Amino acid sequence: MPLPTARGVAATVLVRVLSDGAFASAVLDAEVSRVVQLDVRDRALATELVYGSLRVVAWLDQRIARHAPRGIESLDPRTHAELLLSAYQLFFLERVPAFAAVNEAVEAVKQARGPRVAAFANAVLRRLAEEAKTTKGPALLLEAAQASLPAWIGEALARSLGEEGARAFCAASMDPPPLGLRVASAGDRDACRERLAREVPHARFEAGRVSPLAILARGGGKSDVWPGFDKAWSVQEEGSQVVALALGVRPGDLVLDACAGRGNKSTVLARAAMPGGALDVADLYPTKLSRLARQLQQAGLPLRAAHAVDWSVGAGDVGSGYDRALVDAPCSGIGTLRRRPDLVLRREAADLARLASLQATIVLRVATRPRPGGRLVYAVCSVLQEEAEAVVSAVTAADPGLALVPFDGEVLRELAREQPTLRLLPHVHGTDGYFLASFERRG
Repeated sequence: MPLPTARGVAATVLVRVLSDGAFASAVLDAEVSRVVQLDVRDRALATELVYGSLRVVAWLDQRIARHAPRGIESLDPRTHAELLLSAYQLFFLERVPAFAAVNEAVEAVKQARGPRVAAFANAVLRRLAEEAKTTKGPALLLEAAQASLPAWIGEALARSLGEEGARAFCAASMDPPPLGLRVASAGDRDACRERLAREVPHARFEAGRVSPLAILARGGGKSDVWPGFDKAWSVQEEGSQVVALALGVRPGDLVLDACAGRGNKSTVLARAAMPGGALDVADLYPTKLSRLARQLQQAGLPLRAAHAVDWSVGAGDVGSGYDRALVDAPCSGIGTLRRRPDLVLRREAADLARLASLQATIVLRVATRPRPGGRLVYAVCSVLQEEAEAVVSAVTAADPGLALVPFDGEVLRELAREQPTLRLLPHVHGTDGYFLASFERRG
């Protein structure tokens, strides 16, 4: 049996994405963990092949279809994946010789589908190889990525960020994002970064740009073997850290994390409330809450209660009187495209109206829980107006006692410049894309 290769891992991931609608990041993590023979460079190549191909999948499909007389709609997922990977290598990876990109794909298709389909793949890829000789360059990659966005996403980005901003957003999404690490306190960051740099010399570590808790890591392979994993630091994207810091939690505060999910932000909130404060968490899924409760309790953080709540229906058994409440609402995830390019394969234009309605409903329900003078922050990992300003307008119109106010806390005051809303953008802040709004409960 041949040894596993980076290309073989990438093909397996693409097959799952194309045939099952699986999430690329989850499948890639599982495959890389399973195929232990891959070294750091091979893991990096597999990652680039998967995410690179998905960023330009529609553009690649158009090129492949030009040379497929019967179209590509009836292609089996394995053949489709192999053609996509080779086409991506031919047009966008200079370090892979054209003959190798073609031959590897043809051999893989032959093994999976037989000589006849392999001959078809060979003919298509050799024509693409000729085309790629005169069609290369960095500008082509951005053009291909923009052309691969569904029209409704491109139009929504232009409405929300302007034409220039939308182009800059797409360009920033071409660069592999760093891995975000979060330390317990700003005072720990320098010592932690120095230790990581000393003990993981094949990776690069730098301080985050907007979160005082963030270290940004590039390279180095699997982070769960680095010193201090889940003790001195945890994995959390830098913009996600800023969302938690936006609430401005102070020692002694009673805090509600209304859509806690996996709990990365919950940890930041609970630690900020110490000493004397406490955290309640809520989420739709009881299993997530149980896991999160164990994590917080094991870390010695002040969790008071965990509530299984469907905010679209009501507030459940969540009480009131909170000093601070965070609504990290379900959203389209468009702000995370650089990290999750396969999102465009599962989102539709109709999702925006449905999500915006849900987001406004959740905010209005959670807004009944803070005390008068209490704070609420609404956040989504989206940069689109429909999930940002439009939701804020709907919320303030429906609840006159909920007022937009500047963010509380040093980090956000500087970033937002005393404004009550903020967009974090990959091409401006180096983070994933987010929208945040700060409210105060009055009356």
